[in-house]
Amino acid sequence: MRGYAHIDKDDADHAAAIELVRNLKRPLITSNYIFDETLTLVKLRLGYQVAANLGQKLWSQEVASLVRVTEEDESRAWEIFLQYEDKAFSFTDCTSFAIMERLGIDTAFAFDDHFIQYGKFIVVPT
Repeated sequence: MRGYAHIDKDDADHAAAIELVRNLKRPLITSNYIFDETLTLVKLRLGYQVAANLGQKLWSQEVASLVRVTEEDESRAWEIFLQYEDKAFSFTDCTSFAIMERLGIDTAFAFDDHFIQYGKFIVVPT
């Protein structure tokens, strides 16, 4: 889950994120790498308390299942990272791709083009 847009009311994608979460037909899944990335961004932009509240909801798996990146996921992510030198994928993006492949997840909740560029997933919102 790319949760920042859901939290920041000033984010350009906030309304779309709210609508998507409201109409979910599947549970949300996120990784410990995304947890880290999201909490860091929320703390920097919205403050400690907002980050702590979100972190507690994520840590307790109240809003999403928390999947840990395995060593195998990291190895696969490294392969993906090296294979797509022409893309601006972060290593965290690559770990998300690896986890999704491992778990057979075909749909990503994302607002950046990286999941579209990878070409193996349905990306919502469209």
